[in-house]
This record gives sequence, C-alpha cells and structure tokens, in this order.
Amino acid sequence: MTAQPETLLSVREVSLRFGGVAALDGVSFGIPTHRIVGLIGPNGAGKTSLFNCISRLYSPNAGSIQFDGRELLRLRPHEVIGLGIARTFQNVALFSRMSVLDNVLVGDHTRLAAADTFASALRLGRARRAERQAAERALMALDIVDLRRLADAYCGTLPFAIQKRIELARALVSQPRLLLLDEPAGGLNHTEVRELGELIRRIHAQYNLTVLLVEHHMNLVMSISDHVVVLSFGRKIAEGDPEEVRNNPAVIEAYLGAAGAAA
Repeated sequence: MTAQPETLLSVREVSLRFGGVAALDGVSFGIPTHRIVGLIGPNGAGKTSLFNCISRLYSPNAGSIQFDGRELLRLRPHEVIGLGIARTFQNVALFSRMSVLDNVLVGDHTRLAAADTFASALRLGRARRAERQAAERALMALDIVDLRRLADAYCGTLPFAIQKRIELARALVSQPRLLLLDEPAGGLNHTEVRELGELIRRIHAQYNLTVLLVEHHMNLVMSISDHVVVLSFGRKIAEGDPEEVRNNPAVIEAYLGAAGAAA
C-alpha cells in the first residue's frame, strides 16, 4: 500500500470579513507535500483573500493556517518567507528600471539581510561570498525560466509574458518549499498559457515543490493539478481530483455557468 503524502499546508475554518462582507467563511482544506493544488472559483470567491491570509498580508477573523505544523497566523510576513513560502501576484510588480537579475535578487532579500551589516559595509570576504552565492541562485532561477540571456536587460523594456516569468524566478530564488501562484496566466495568450503549464510542471519537478495555484484559466488548472479546491462566495463548495471537480454539479453551476453545463 502506497503511503499517503504528509500535509504541508493546513487551512482550518478560516473566516475573513471586511465590514459586513464575508470574504472567507469557514474555509478548510489541506495541501499534501509535493503536489500541485488548484484553487478555483468565480470572481469574488475569496481566492486571493486566502492567499493574502497565508502570506500574512491579511489577518483572518477566525481559523488556523499551519505550515508543516507551525501556525502561520502568529507570524509576520517576512517570517513566513523565511519558513519557505513564496508567492507571485496577479499584477506584475517588478522594478522597471532595474535589471532582470537585480529584480530576481530582490526575492532573496531575507537571506541577504541575514548577512552581517558590518561585514557588508566593509566588503569583507563573507559579505562578498554571500553576494556571489545570491547571484548564483538568481542565475539558476533564471535558467529554469529560460531567461538567463536577459539577465542584464531592464525589466521595463520586456514583454508582459517575459515579466511574468521574471516574477516567477524571483519567487523561486528563495528556494521555497511552497509556491503560491496568483493567476499566473492572466494576460497571456493561448500559446503562452500552454508554455506556462509546461514551465510550472518543470519547476514542480526540479525544485520538488508544493504548489498552490489560483487561476481562472480552467484548462491550465485541470491539466496540471493533482487536486482542485473550489470556492464560491467565500465558502468551499467542492474539492477532489480534476475530473471529479469538472463534473461536480455545484461547480458547474457556480463556476462554469450555463456554458459549462452544456459542454
């Protein structure tokens, strides 16, 4: 009998309110180690709100979020990153006047900040060594997204699809255990979405990562996810493997609508 993977991230009865609006209402699910989990739902379902709770940009009104047995809701955002959680955002947030390499290095700031300030100021050997190692990690991250050739280019001059990959490399440079992808296919054409799916699979395999993916592009989610969780109006309405979710009547009604029901 094959052993079941351990749960890396556990979301338990998480609720979040903005005034009288419930963005999340008792949401619970678990993410097994080394799996790709899709988180789907219509606009306003609470997907990004949940991401913001995990990464500690929001503090939920109730519930628990544990990462490898440790309660995240007691931590600050930079401490969450230090545990091995990295994320991308719906809107690309790069520094347009900085090089691609320097933008990726921003993602390694927690490790660089741990370097001794005095040593850095005097350019001592260990500070130079830390900077060299950070540059090597950044170049490795650019390699996996196939952008090393653009390391010295300014981000503001590059196409949107390339900027999406730079943001992904910036998340990878911290060598996370859990990668949160917030609508990575937004703004991409059909070919770019297909290439993105192949890239996520490659990253998942090469970095041995656990991935939580929020995405409106259903074909992408269903083609790469091991498990799918569905939210609607802040509540979980279904979860299971992609085929189960695809055929779930509640999902068809809430997410796919009439067009999905007729497909």
